[in-house]
Amino acid sequence: MAPKKIIIDTDPGIDDILAILLALSAKPEEVEILLISLTFGNIEVKSCLRNVVSMFHILEREMQWRREQGRPEGYDTLRASPPVVAVGAADPLEDQKMLADYFHGTDGLGGIHASHPHLTPKETWEHLFDPSADPNVVEPVPTGDPAHRSFIPSKRPAHEEILRVLRENDPDTVTLVAVGPLTNLALASSADPETFLRVKEVVVMGGAINQPGNVTPAAEFNAYADAVAAARVYALTSPSPRSTLPPGTSLPEYPSKLSKQLTLRIFPLDITLRHNVTQGQFRKTITPLLEAGSPLAEWVSAFMAHTFRTLERLHPGQVGDVAELSMHDPVCVWYAMTAEHDGWQPSATSPEDIRIETTGQWTRGLCVVDRRNRHRIEAEEESSSDHGLWLSQSAGNRVWRMDSSPVEGTFGDVLLQKLFA
Repeated sequence: MAPKKIIIDTDPGIDDILAILLALSAKPEEVEILLISLTFGNIEVKSCLRNVVSMFHILEREMQWRREQGRPEGYDTLRASPPVVAVGAADPLEDQKMLADYFHGTDGLGGIHASHPHLTPKETWEHLFDPSADPNVVEPVPTGDPAHRSFIPSKRPAHEEILRVLRENDPDTVTLVAVGPLTNLALASSADPETFLRVKEVVVMGGAINQPGNVTPAAEFNAYADAVAAARVYALTSPSPRSTLPPGTSLPEYPSKLSKQLTLRIFPLDITLRHNVTQGQFRKTITPLLEAGSPLAEWVSAFMAHTFRTLERLHPGQVGDVAELSMHDPVCVWYAMTAEHDGWQPSATSPEDIRIETTGQWTRGLCVVDRRNRHRIEAEEESSSDHGLWLSQSAGNRVWRMDSSPVEGTFGDVLLQKLFA
């Protein structure tokens, strides 16, 4: 069976890095990571790039250490098919930018580049992503750092790389996993909606349905960080995308007729908060590896220590080995890797008309769901009894909301086993 083809759109970020590592830990015959596209979100996009390059730097050191120890290298997919890395949106489409550096640290990894400089590569790689250079010229990568064998740098904007990957692969063969704000996806779908719709499905970490938000009482961070972008991507699930497009944005409207509807599968806080790693689980796994000298264990341990300290500061009761860190982003990647497993289930009401609020003073990023339990009607224009076409059979979004998984309660062990086995 051919490997699953995946794009990861991300803003690394602590759990983003763990999600990417999870994907890269797969065997080449299981998964092929075609592209890692970067966006602002948890931190500024330039810091996201440094974190991803640092990750490849550490993985090369880890694989060398494992060889010297007589252990299986793992991460074989890096040799079989190094992913393209592309830098994308630095700002949201319309909204004031908000970052999550209060949780992830100003560099996105708990200050690791200052506290552990020996784990950060020298920045001889920055010119490889310089958009002012000719994007068609592939420069030789620096030979001093073997990490550059693990990825292919792109000078093109991330949304253009997303479209390139979708053009170069058969329709319905590439899964796009988006675990940050959806700005790159909104740019790609606006530039060429039909090419964007070649995607098999878009898997999104974002939103909150029956849970409170995590950055406001109403909103989850990714939906809040670029609510307009999220609303535009969600609109592609509608039989009539224009019926749910946010008003007054700088990007053009979609064509009135598109060849198909987007398959969008969201993982809101309702499900991601049930997939956790405890500090005790992490300590038990990492301690013997630290003692043995694993570079990956040292790197991950450094930023996870910051994360658990932050949890203890923000949440009373999250202390010691019982402190739990939710694996919001890794669970989305795990779905993309194992989607055929019967344990993955959407909500009983899926697909649902879920829309993203873009203009509310207190409700930006809110997932709006019609809870009125009224009959659907045949209507293509608004009526006094149906403002917003919520009841129309030919309008509204069609979003698959994931509600359960085969690894609830065990995901922490699954993740740690994959990363450090």
